[in-house]
Amino acid sequence: MRKYLLNWGVVSTALGVVSVIQTTRNGSRDWRVLLAWASWALSLAVVVTSVHDHSKELESRR
Repeated sequence: MRKYLLNWGVVSTALGVVSVIQTTRNGSRDWRVLLAWASWALSLAVVVTSVHDHSKELESRR
């Protein structure tokens, strides 16, 4: 779990939700809000998968 919490990619992507929340609160409720949430969720999934793959690669080198 520590490898995810201390990774800057995960941290910056997770903090990106602040922008999506502001867009949801202040913007009009249409398909673009849904697209913003989907984009953020996919970005977070890609970063978490990348960290996982990187840690598996490091373990296999040992």
